[in-house]
Amino acid sequence: MQTDEPAARDAAAPAIVLVRPQLGENIGKAARAMLNFGLTEMRLVAPRDGWPNPSAGPAASGADVVLERAQVFGSVGEAVADCAHVYATTVRKRGVTKPVLTPERVARDIHSQAGKSAILFGPERSGLETEDVALARSIVTVPINPGFGSLNLAQAVILLAYEWSKGQTLASPPSEDLLPPAQQDELDGMIAQLETMLEPRGYFRPESRRAATTRTLRSLLTKPGWNHLEVRTLRGVLSSLAKPGPRG
Repeated sequence: MQTDEPAARDAAAPAIVLVRPQLGENIGKAARAMLNFGLTEMRLVAPRDGWPNPSAGPAASGADVVLERAQVFGSVGEAVADCAHVYATTVRKRGVTKPVLTPERVARDIHSQAGKSAILFGPERSGLETEDVALARSIVTVPINPGFGSLNLAQAVILLAYEWSKGQTLASPPSEDLLPPAQQDELDGMIAQLETMLEPRGYFRPESRRAATTRTLRSLLTKPGWNHLEVRTLRGVLSSLAKPGPRG
């Protein structure tokens, strides 16, 4: 069933981020699923067949407003740079230690917390890569038949969108004495600064363990959900450590 008018954009509504989607039809079906439950902010990361895609419109079945507003990014990091809360949908942890949440829990969190949220969905065939999941604060896993755990892209989007829609009128304002969590680009800047300082000191040796060590470091630093003041404070500490010490 179609509605005549799109739902008003909710300030707490999450961005739906489709990472390297492969087919225009699937992007359109995801847009339809989003608008069914009042979500209109779609972000596309390196769509395989480019954007705009002529196959997306017919599959969206009238959800044109979602496609028209869709933004395209070259990387996952760029797509979530303004987000304080990033959730990765995956059926496996893929070697990354993160809190694992249900769609219902994610929806509650999005409604109750300050700061922009984004939900990542991977390519149709392979799902999110380990490096994509590493950017997220939490993993979203749907309880599903272990003998057949295959969801298509639109199905995955509609599950999360439906759970979010159930709490639209239940959102409560955050406590005024709490600062909102830092945005993703602030955290990325702090982590990059730390990595730059650690590199000349041999922290990432042996080279074969660099990727795993970097992921562990990122997981450690993103788990607490630091606010922007805490990030700024730690970066001040790092800047002080980077300066030459006083000469005696």
